[in-house]
Amino acid sequence: MDNTDELLEATTALIPPLLTGIEVMGHAARHLHPPNIAQLAQEILPYREPVKQGLAQFIAAAWPEHLAGFVQQATNSGELLMRGFDEFLSAQNQSNAAMAAYRAVGFNTRATESIYPLSAMLPPVSRYFLLPECRDDEDLLARLAQVDPQQPNVGVMHISNAADERGGFSLYVPEYYAGETVPVVFALHGGSGHGRSFLWSWIKAARSRNVIIVSPTSKEGTWSLMGPDIDTENLQAMLAYVQAHWAIDTGKVLLSGMSDGGTFSYVSGLQSTSPFTHLAPSSASFHPMLVEVADAQRLQGLPIYLMHGALDWMFPIEVARTARQALSGAGAAVEYREIDDLSHTYPVEENPRILDWLTS
Repeated sequence: MDNTDELLEATTALIPPLLTGIEVMGHAARHLHPPNIAQLAQEILPYREPVKQGLAQFIAAAWPEHLAGFVQQATNSGELLMRGFDEFLSAQNQSNAAMAAYRAVGFNTRATESIYPLSAMLPPVSRYFLLPECRDDEDLLARLAQVDPQQPNVGVMHISNAADERGGFSLYVPEYYAGETVPVVFALHGGSGHGRSFLWSWIKAARSRNVIIVSPTSKEGTWSLMGPDIDTENLQAMLAYVQAHWAIDTGKVLLSGMSDGGTFSYVSGLQSTSPFTHLAPSSASFHPMLVEVADAQRLQGLPIYLMHGALDWMFPIEVARTARQALSGAGAAVEYREIDDLSHTYPVEENPRILDWLTS
C-alpha cells in the first residue's frame, strides 16, 4: 500500500520546526551571556513543542527500509535538539548556570551535524546551510543540486577526529568544488573544545563562498599556551595535507580561533616560520609579551582581524584594546571589531566579513 502522503506529512511535520529550532538555539548560543540565561530560556521555549510533536509524528510513520538512513539522521537530530532545549531550559537552576548553558548548546551542534547529510536530499535543508543572503542564489543552488553525493574528497570529513580523539582535524570542502584554487581557513576551538564541533561555526559561510575549512583539535585539553608548543607542528602538517589534496591559494591562508584558540593563533601565527598569511583571533587573551618576542619582520603589515565582545566576562574588552594598540604599534595591519552585544561566544555573523577581508 502506498503511504507517500503519510511520509510527506511526517517529513513536513518535523523538518521545518527542526531547522527553526536549530536556528533558535544557535541564536541563544551566539547571545549566551550569564546574566541573560533566563531571558534566553524564555525565548527558546515556544520552539520546543513543535519539534516534540513533529518528532513524534515522524517516528510513528511507517517508513520503508530503503529510507532507514534518512530516518535515522532526522530522528537523531530531533532527539539531540530536544536534549539541547531541555538542558538549556534547566540551566538557570544549576549551580553553574553558564557552564550548563554552554553544554546545552553543544547538543545543538550535534543536532546540526546529524541533519546536514539531508542537505543532499531536501532542498530546504540545503538552503538552510547557506548564508541568508545566498539562499536565493539560483546559480549556487543549481550547482549544489547537481552534486554527486558519492563524489570523494568533498563535503565534511574527519581525519582521526572522533569525539574521543585529540590531535586530529575535521574539514569541509564545498561539495561543488572542482579543482579551482580557493582560500583555506583554519578554525581553532576554545579551551576544552573539539574541532569536530567547532567546524560547524563556519559551514554556512564556506559552503556559500567556496572556501575550505580546517578545524583542528588540540593535542591536549587546550592549545599549547603554556610549556612546550606541541600544536604548531601539527597545524603545519594539516596544512601540508590539505595542500597535497586540494588547490590552495597560498596567499589566503587564515589562522583563526575562539578564546584559547584565538590566543594560540597569536602564539603560533606570530612565529617567523608560520605559513599563515592572515590571523583572526576572537575573544582571545593577549599579553604584550607576545609582540615583544615575535619576529619584528613577521609583524610588518601582517593582516589581523581582531574580534572581541564588549560583554566578555572571561577576557574583558580591555584585553582586546591592548592587543590592538600593541599589534598596530608593531606594524601589523589590524582590522578591529568591538562587538557590543557579544559575550564570550563566537560571532558567526562575522564570518562573511572575515572572508571579504581575506579575499580583498
